[in-house]
This record gives sequence, C-alpha cells and structure tokens, in this order.
Amino acid sequence: PSVVKAQKQTNGKKLPTSTLIIAQKSGSTLKGMLGKMVGSVSELWPVQNHSTSTQTTSNPIHSKISSPYNMVHLTHVGFNSETGEFTGMPREWQVLLQQSGITKKEQQQNPQAVLDVLEFYKESNQDTVWEKFDNVQPRIIPPPLPQRARPIEPKPVIPSRPTHPPPPIPARPEVKKQPPPKPPTSSKPKHIVPQQDSVYIATAPAPLDPDLDYLDQSRKQRREQRQQKEAAKDSQVIADLQAICTDADPTKLYRNMIKVGQGASGGVYTAQSVDTNMSVAIKQMNLAQQLKKEVIINEILVMREAQHKNIVNYIDSFLITNELWVVMEYMEGGSLTDIVTTSMMTEGQIATVCRETLEGIYHLHELGIIHRDIKSDNVLLGLNGHVKLTDFGFCARLNDSETRTTMVGTPYWMAPEVVTRKEYGPKIDIWSLGIMMIEMIEGEPPYLHENPLRALYLIATNGTPLLQHPDELSDSLRDFLKQSLTVDANNRPEASTLLQHPFLQRGDDVQTLIPLIKASNDVKKKNAL
Repeated sequence: PSVVKAQKQTNGKKLPTSTLIIAQKSGSTLKGMLGKMVGSVSELWPVQNHSTSTQTTSNPIHSKISSPYNMVHLTHVGFNSETGEFTGMPREWQVLLQQSGITKKEQQQNPQAVLDVLEFYKESNQDTVWEKFDNVQPRIIPPPLPQRARPIEPKPVIPSRPTHPPPPIPARPEVKKQPPPKPPTSSKPKHIVPQQDSVYIATAPAPLDPDLDYLDQSRKQRREQRQQKEAAKDSQVIADLQAICTDADPTKLYRNMIKVGQGASGGVYTAQSVDTNMSVAIKQMNLAQQLKKEVIINEILVMREAQHKNIVNYIDSFLITNELWVVMEYMEGGSLTDIVTTSMMTEGQIATVCRETLEGIYHLHELGIIHRDIKSDNVLLGLNGHVKLTDFGFCARLNDSETRTTMVGTPYWMAPEVVTRKEYGPKIDIWSLGIMMIEMIEGEPPYLHENPLRALYLIATNGTPLLQHPDELSDSLRDFLKQSLTVDANNRPEASTLLQHPFLQRGDDVQTLIPLIKASNDVKKKNAL
C-alpha cells in the first residue's frame, strides 16, 4: 500500500505537501501563545512601562503573525492512501474525527487539512474562542419578507452552488453541545513506528517503580512552582490594573444602575453620569473568576488608545477590591446580530454598515492593531444609527520587529490562513468583514449548522464560500464580496483600498438604519414578555 509517513525533524522548515505533521511549540515559545490562543499582554504592550502604553503607532502594517517555529513533535501521524485511514492518530483525535461529520471522501481528498484543523482544535479547545464557538447558536430566521426589487444590470458569471447532490455524509446521532473531549491525563506523547510495520499491541500495566515516590515529589514541586508563577502573574496584573484605573468610587460618579446582562465573570449595567447625565454601559468583572486577566488589560489599553467615531469608546475604569468596573459608551440600539436575524437589509443599508465598520477597521490598522474578531455580534448600533466596533480583548498589536503565532477569534468568521495555522496579518479582518456581509445578506455566516470541526475543514478547503442566491445581488456587491473573501491573503485588499470600492459609494446615511434598529428592539421587547 502507498503510505505517507511523517518525517522525523522539521527544524522549522516548510513541510513537503506529502508529509502529515502534527507539532506543538516547545516550552520556550509558549509565551507567544497568550495561553495558547491569545498573545500575552506583555507582548502586546509593555504594560509595566505605562508611559509608553498610550503612544500611537502610525506605521503601516507589514508584519505578519508567524507560523509555528522552534517545533517539537507531539505525534507522528500517517495516512494510508489505499485504505483511506490515518495511522498513529491519538485515540482522542480519532473520537473527534468520528464525530466531526468530515466524510471519508473529504479525509482522503485533503488529509493534511484534516490534521491542521484537528491540531488547531486541540490547541484551542480550552480557550475563550471555543466558549464563543459554543455560544454561537443557529439563527432563527423569520418568514421571508416580500422580495425587494433589484436593479437590472449585466451579471458576471460566477460559480453558484452545485446542483448535483453532495457526497453522502454518514448519519450521526444528534448530541448536545459540550466541550471537546480532553486528552487522557495518563497518556504520553508517542512516536509511532513506520506504518506498514505497525500493529496495535495491548500492553499490561507497568510494574511499580521504586522511583515512583521521587517522581511524585518532582511532580508536586513542579505543580507548586506553577502555582507560584500564577500567583506572581496575578499580582502583576492587579498592579497593572491599579496603574491604569481611576482611584475613585464609581458609585458616587454614576447613578441609576440597571442590570441588563450577566456574563460568566460579572454583570453588565446601564447607568448615568452624575456630572453629565450621559448614559453609559458598565461592565463589572470579578477578577477571581476571570481566567485570562491579561486580556482585560489588553481590551482597556486598546479602547483607551483607539478613540474613533466607529469604535465603542472607553470612558473610565475602576478597581474595587477584586472587582473591575469598565465604563464604556452605551449603544442602545443593540448589536448587528439583532438586525440580521429579524430584518431583510437593502443593499444600501448593507453598504452603510460595511462602510462604517471598515472605517473603524482602517483606524485600528493604522494604529498597528488587528481586531481579530469581526462579526455581527461585535458591531453595535446607537438609536441614531451610528455603527461601532466593540470587543477588543483579542486585539493584537503588530510592529516591524514582532511576529507571533496566535489563533483567536470566532471560528465561523476566521480566515483560511488562521484555520490552517499559517502566517497572517491585518487582512484577516477583511475576510471576517466579508463573512459579516454574508450574515447581512443571508442572516447567518456560512457553515453555522455544521459540526465545528467540519466547519473548520470547510473553511480550510472550500475557499471563498458560495452564496445561496448570488444572482439576486448587484454586480458591485458581489465584487466587494469577491475581493473581501479572496483566499490568498496576498491578493486580498487592505482596508484603505476597500474603502474606495464602488459598492460603498451606494451607502446611505446612517439614519436609514434607524427603522431596522427600532424593529429589532421591538422584537426583543416582545420576546421578553
């Protein structure tokens, strides 16, 4: 049989296409992962030096976040092209693959993509991004509104969805969403012998080792060292927060606090400033329940620096004992998600939202910041129609001397270069904007109803997602989508280029969004009864 085998060493070099490799970064490079997914705050800003934390970097972004480096093998996995089976795959990965919905045919067509998304999933499944993944629910779309008239103009020939039925997908029982299986704690990474000679041999438990007591003591010492490091890290985060927070009692500065939401680590309130009577949003967070405290610092620093008409503006922050209060501009109109799931938007309204969002993205990119989580949930609207970006916990700062491997965001909106663990730069925000446009057209992003792993596989292998009814869209909208969703990031335009696209010239005044905002708010009030 024809067997593809993993090579023994990569030394950071590009792998042959026939080689299937799963690797993880050595301990010396883990500090660049931000807890495997989000870059540590010390890499984003030198928060210890607060005199430089608010400086603006206006250099154009040419840096990219790098692919894995200083690699060490976790597992060698092969693929037998004759049997169509992976060999040497860890048991927990086999279970994930069996439940993923990725068909045998798809596995045979692109086994490396399967391993890429499995490795991506493995690295990510303990992080906030997967909590976001689980929180993304299938959108309930209301009955279609009467079809709106569209201008008749010649349409370029573009591929549409194939009319022939897709390959059959093995039926699988419907299961409730739950965290991905964790690797067995007792298993150790193994190097698999050449596949053609491999057989599975059940082994009996090893006899007790007289050195076990010593090993237990060693493990205990390492565990205590880790706990000491975590405690020191938490102390540093508290010190950093104290340096950037206002030393005052927020309950004397804001009144009429009304709870409007509850998160895993605290509540969200609306309130009014005692001095100006301005409405604000206050996010309260119990730091003891916040796993990634450095992400909070990152969000505050980005919001404090990136003041802009298309960004939800940061107002102030307070640290009360172990509770952080972050005061922000209040967007009473809700999120874009509320609109796309309750209303049909005209192309003029879509162009308006895209233009306003893209201006916010452009501002971030000019500061050397990548948002990395552009989606309808993170676009908020005011009752006056103003459109603003929010949620800056995942932002990354790039400069000419920095590269990093960090894979964050919400998977359905992720660019292919992120899913396949390649170098990426600010253009990942452009791809996510294109996916958000599909939300505005169809009510949800592509692959939302797929198993998460299969969704990642489809993003990695399908290229530009297909629209359900492309012939109903104007040429300029389809061209904007085509450019935004260019698979090759080198050919994908930057924000400054897309801002000049003819489609955005069709955008209306933001006040044309007000009826949509009122309609979505009416639906929310009705559902709350």
